[in-house]
Amino acid sequence: MLSRPKPGESEVDLLRFQSQFLAAGATPAVQLVKKGSRRAGDANLEQPPLQDHRDVVMLDSLPDLPPALVPAPPKRARPSPGHLLPEHEDPEERLHRHDQHITAVLTKIIERDTSSMPVNLPVSSGVAFPPVFHRSQGRQGKPVTAGKRSIFAQEIAARRASGAKVSPVREVESILDPPESAMTCEALTPREWGSQPPWNSYSFQGPHLVTGKGLKGQEAEQEAQTIHEENVARLQALAPEEILQEQQRLLAQLDPSLVAFLKSHSCTREQAEEKATREQRPGRPSAEVIGKEAIAPTSASVPRQENELEPETPALALPVTPQKEWLHMDTVELEKLHWTQDLPPLRRQQTQERMQARFSLQGELLAPDMDLPTHLGLHHHGEEAERAGYSLQELFHLTRSQVSQQRALALHVLAQVIGRAQAGEFGDRLVGSVLHLLLDAGFLFLLRFSLDDRVDGVIAAAVRALRALLVAPGDEELLDSTFSWYHGALMFALMPSQEDKEDEDEDEEPPAEKAKTKSPEEGNRPPSDLARHDIIKGLLATNLLPRLRYVLEVTCPGPSVVLDILTVLIRLARHSLESATRVLECPRLVETVVREFLPTSWSPMGSGPTSSLHRVPCAPAMKLLRVLASASRNIAARLLSGFDLRSRLSRFIAEDPQDLALPLEEAETLSTEAFRLWAVAASYGLGSDLYRELYPVLMQALQDVPKELSSPPPRPLAVQRIASLLTLLTQLTLAAGHIAPEHNSHSAEASLLAGSSSVTWTQVSGLQPLVEPCLRQTLKLLPRPEMWSALGPVPTACLLFLDAYYQAWSQQPGLCPEDWLQDMERLSEGLLLPLLKHPSLGSLWDSLGCCSPLCNPQSCAVAPETISSLASLGCAGGHPPLSLAGSASPFPFLTALLSLLNTLGRIHKGLCGQLATVLAAPGLQDYFLRCVAPVAALHLTPFSAWALRHEYHLQYLALTLAQRAATLQPPMSGTDAALCHGMALALLGRLLPGSEHLAHELMLSCVFRLEFLPERASGGPEAADFSDRLSLGSGGDLGCGRGALLAQACQDLPSIRSCYLTHCSLARASLLASQALYRGELQRVPALLLPVPKEPLLPTDWPFLPLIQLYHRASDTPSGLPPADTVGTALRALQWVLVLESWRPRALWAVSPAARLARLMCVFLVDSELFRETPIQRLVAALLARLCQPEVLSNLNLDCPLPGLTSFPDLYANFLEHFEAVSFGDHLFGALILLPLQRRFSVTLRLALFGEHVGALRALGLPLTQLPVSLECYTAPPEDNLALLQLYFRALVTGALRPRWCPVLYAVAVAHVNSFIFSQDPNNSDEIKAACRSMLQKTWLLTDEGLRQHLLHYKLPNSALPEGFELYPQLPPLRQQYLQKLRISGVLPNGVSDT
Repeated sequence: MLSRPKPGESEVDLLRFQSQFLAAGATPAVQLVKKGSRRAGDANLEQPPLQDHRDVVMLDSLPDLPPALVPAPPKRARPSPGHLLPEHEDPEERLHRHDQHITAVLTKIIERDTSSMPVNLPVSSGVAFPPVFHRSQGRQGKPVTAGKRSIFAQEIAARRASGAKVSPVREVESILDPPESAMTCEALTPREWGSQPPWNSYSFQGPHLVTGKGLKGQEAEQEAQTIHEENVARLQALAPEEILQEQQRLLAQLDPSLVAFLKSHSCTREQAEEKATREQRPGRPSAEVIGKEAIAPTSASVPRQENELEPETPALALPVTPQKEWLHMDTVELEKLHWTQDLPPLRRQQTQERMQARFSLQGELLAPDMDLPTHLGLHHHGEEAERAGYSLQELFHLTRSQVSQQRALALHVLAQVIGRAQAGEFGDRLVGSVLHLLLDAGFLFLLRFSLDDRVDGVIAAAVRALRALLVAPGDEELLDSTFSWYHGALMFALMPSQEDKEDEDEDEEPPAEKAKTKSPEEGNRPPSDLARHDIIKGLLATNLLPRLRYVLEVTCPGPSVVLDILTVLIRLARHSLESATRVLECPRLVETVVREFLPTSWSPMGSGPTSSLHRVPCAPAMKLLRVLASASRNIAARLLSGFDLRSRLSRFIAEDPQDLALPLEEAETLSTEAFRLWAVAASYGLGSDLYRELYPVLMQALQDVPKELSSPPPRPLAVQRIASLLTLLTQLTLAAGHIAPEHNSHSAEASLLAGSSSVTWTQVSGLQPLVEPCLRQTLKLLPRPEMWSALGPVPTACLLFLDAYYQAWSQQPGLCPEDWLQDMERLSEGLLLPLLKHPSLGSLWDSLGCCSPLCNPQSCAVAPETISSLASLGCAGGHPPLSLAGSASPFPFLTALLSLLNTLGRIHKGLCGQLATVLAAPGLQDYFLRCVAPVAALHLTPFSAWALRHEYHLQYLALTLAQRAATLQPPMSGTDAALCHGMALALLGRLLPGSEHLAHELMLSCVFRLEFLPERASGGPEAADFSDRLSLGSGGDLGCGRGALLAQACQDLPSIRSCYLTHCSLARASLLASQALYRGELQRVPALLLPVPKEPLLPTDWPFLPLIQLYHRASDTPSGLPPADTVGTALRALQWVLVLESWRPRALWAVSPAARLARLMCVFLVDSELFRETPIQRLVAALLARLCQPEVLSNLNLDCPLPGLTSFPDLYANFLEHFEAVSFGDHLFGALILLPLQRRFSVTLRLALFGEHVGALRALGLPLTQLPVSLECYTAPPEDNLALLQLYFRALVTGALRPRWCPVLYAVAVAHVNSFIFSQDPNNSDEIKAACRSMLQKTWLLTDEGLRQHLLHYKLPNSALPEGFELYPQLPPLRQQYLQKLRISGVLPNGVSDT
């Protein structure tokens, strides 16, 4: 590097420097530019202009040419730049030529250069608030001023005087500050920052001290930059040690106070520059929160290091200087005053370390790099003070604060976080689940402790958080909107499906005893253990209900708290019958709700918000009573009799909603809930005596329905109220049609139900003329989808009322049947048949597949935040219109329509054929095809169970109508009958608990219906025989033809049905309750709360259920089963399985081939004589042949877990023992023994036979021609298990395995032993090679010439030969060479012939 000349150097030194510079060929630091004269024109156009960083304003809107105000003289063409103008040119012409329009002047407006002008900054204070003025301090050291002046005036004068003294310092600071134009460099990119030297806290982007002030604008900037570059070059040429030495030397020469001042000034300026860069940088990287903690943005791979060049840390700069005169400030602890400093700068570097998720006060997730102002209240003095927001740990800490406002704020934020998490707002930006994290941290009991707080605000926040946790948003809205559907009032209990071991036996008890009896173990368990499995059980164990009652009754909270408490109570009542009973039996809880929030008289309310809901009717209170009544008949009766609900129902129903002294929306909701509560009570046959009192009111309300529906569009609340009114009338009509049980019955249940309904048929017979016009009016809107969706459940409720009306009419014993038959014909011809032909109805059938949960499992996807210990429907985000729960769903209307058609077809059989034309709709046919297709079982969640139950209603009603049409009409087409039968089989295996009546009716009417087996009359048996003859995979005939067996099975269908009704019988109590619900026997309905759907009613392998029950009964009965019962049950089950295997293979798609094989083995394990029966032998042989087909055999996997079995090897070991004991060489038994011994299955099965049950080999006399699979399945690939090969060889040598005893396994053993003794794989281990030579030596020395020849001359398997394989006439050359090599090595003795 060339050095500059120094003082004292002579001319000779300068010449030497010049010669060195020229010899080095370096670029000169200064370039001489010759400026041209003004007359030279544009001679230097090729020279680039100097860069100017000043702002330039372009005025493009001005015209380019001047306006032609006066005619200008013609101008000459402009000469070229290098051509000079002649001397004799006219000056006027030159003036005209050089004169330009104002556009040439105003086109560019350049900002004036102010970089070298001094800037005087205003005096700023370093503290947030003015210091406290003390009179003693103000009088010390200050001269007394003349005249009277206030303290404020004296303080202002002192500040001005101090500002005048400090101004020179500010001027020095402004001189040291670089000009604005010198700080315009952009921030380094992450890659550039990583390449910078890490040993300096300053980046060398521009000069900081030398600014060029005093020089001209551009020259000053260029000169300052040149000096800066030279300084940087010198610093980079020095080693870090040299830089430290120079720094120490400079610091020793300077004044320490000056050094401290410069350092503090540098830190302040660096923070200001960093903040300015942060605000001006538009495209800064943003953090992506991918977990519970966010990932911060990374800017360099090199970690951040401390400034190692600073020899000492500057003193703590506090905004306020502590004084000794202040209280408790005699000893200043600086570490405790760190919080008074400014916030540290927000970290921008990206690292792979996770950061805690932080939330705003509204529960929003904040990005890690979000820089928010401090006035929002999101900054605090905890960890990561520079980051805005509160972490969950900090919120938990705030909930234990001594300040009540902080406790309430923390609970409020946690409630907001839970609500947003349940709505799925966080998505995949969080690792794990927020709700799981909160519950694991004890959030549940934190809420319970907060409810015991003395501050009303904390209690309100805790109640709101409890509601956010327990009540999933959207669940109640869904259940309310579907209340008027077909059996829409029924609901599964919202409790976790995985029950404790202590609760597994609860299904054996009646529902009424479940709520009263509780196991002592559960009562002694702590609430934390209960909450781990069931949150609501854990909460109830903490005396939550008495505390909520106290809050409602004593503290009298505000309206929002009351609504939250009532919503929480509704959720508790939906949990289970036990929870509903505990809510009812909590002392003074229901009394307080009824007295305070369902009064019969109250003060009128204004239109604005109210300050208190006490002594004011409240719709959620009425809904709570309705949900409690749905839990059981006993609770409904206690509510009606013990809380005077009849007077309150009369009060809120008798008066029109517009006349109630309540806001209209609240009045309509209250009236709707009153109708629903009465409808629930009427579902048990209760509350019917109110009908006579309120008959005029109900008639008036029914007459007003057309007027309400005619107002476009109908109001949603009015629509729900109309639907609830129609549902109430439906239940009252069913109550009128109920026939009391016989009094001579000796059962206790009949004596309890002896009282008949107080509603008679004459009281409800006049409702139909009022409801039918409403239906006709709504059907006119069917072609308009938007208006049809606005009607909601009103058309559905009208159809269900007509269904109940005709059902009750037909049950009246004293009326003429001709009357209702004629009225049915009138309704059918005038309304139903035209409706069935309407094109818009076809569009509803076409949309079934789009809205079906079976066809679209994604519509039942699990909610974003799901807790196994808290069941919910997961309706936070709502549902799309084209879904079962959507606004455009066709399921409710079509289900109600099919229910009405079934009732009319059952009563009037002459109409069945006309009404059954609805089954020919292409949309319904396509929907059935999609439902019958094999699909994976849908995971049962609370919402999927709810949705599937409504979908199964439509399928069952359609199948019932098809069954009625098949029995009364000419035979259905084969395709339609087979499709309906397949749909019935699929539905039977999918029905959930609560639908026991539907399963029983399907087995009675559809599943075993001969009309649904068109193959019987269309050559199905003959086609089965022909298919078996053409099958290439089957061996010999193990029985008679499959066609004869199928024909016999069709004849025995009634017996088969009786067998399955016996062995697939459901729990009697559940069946009776389900029958009462679906038949409309209101006096026998126990509850509207259905049990938790853990799994379908019947297992997927229900066709094998009789065989499985026989096997278990035989295992539990050592003496054996009765022969007649055993043979008959096994015969009917095998017949039905053969029918399904042959004609309905999709019905057994969910049963794996391995499970089918295991079920067939159960037939042989029942006893020692069952498999000898000829019909059993034929059926098992036919099923085994179906199982051995190539397309089925390829899917046979014996290693997968099988339902009901610990493992297949254990079953196979028992099977071998039974075969060895009772088989007596039965060929069919032997075929089942040989099937799992194929080469591709586990070696454990073959080791079990050849190692532990060698004696069974003598009984395996199955001929090679009757082997159900190919012999190559046993011989290929070669066996590689040394232990099994040794067992093969030992069985052959000892004579335990002989061709006349076990021809199949003899050929298999010879093939594998031959392949092993002649194997020459170089990769074999020494142990394998030694065993191979030893086995070959023993084979060579065998005295049995036949076995020796088979082992040495084996060629390939051939089941057509008696031995099962082909032999070489003489040893192949390769084998001869191998034997010769072993003979030479001494392994084989000489003198023995090779042939």
